[in-house]
Amino acid sequence: MTDSENGSGGQPQSLPPGTDGGLQSADPQINAYAIDRLSQAFETSAKRWELIVYPSMFAFIILAAYGFYLIFSLAKDVHYLAISVDSNMTVLASNMQSMSDDMGQMAANIRTMAVGVESMARDVTTLEPMLSSIESMDRAIQSLNFSTASMRDDMSGLNRNIGRPMHFMNSFMPW
Repeated sequence: MTDSENGSGGQPQSLPPGTDGGLQSADPQINAYAIDRLSQAFETSAKRWELIVYPSMFAFIILAAYGFYLIFSLAKDVHYLAISVDSNMTVLASNMQSMSDDMGQMAANIRTMAVGVESMARDVTTLEPMLSSIESMDRAIQSLNFSTASMRDDMSGLNRNIGRPMHFMNSFMPW
């Protein structure tokens, strides 16, 4: 149903009290009524938004403060880590320098050992003729052992052969 059908002639159904229904006097009152309703609708809408926006802003402020605290704490921890790494790197650098010096000393000692081993190799080559002399001396000592064993056997036989008669003759001797 339109306004012309209900017989109101284009005027709203419910007018605020004190309106006479005249077109000229109703126009400012209708505008005031419409603005009043618009402001009430805006206020109710604003109240709904306040219920959402203010807690959200409060939560955002709390989260921002917590984020700032976390970043500050992280920066402080990174600062301590950097100081620790710096001091450890200083110690490590001095240890590496000491290790480098020790390696240089070890290289010098190994060069000296190489010279010594080379000298020993030359000395061993000079000992090879002595090896043949030692082998001939070994054969001579084996021959000497064989001769000594043979002499022992001969002395044992002589002791048995002469020992009995001498024992008998010793009983007649005065000394």
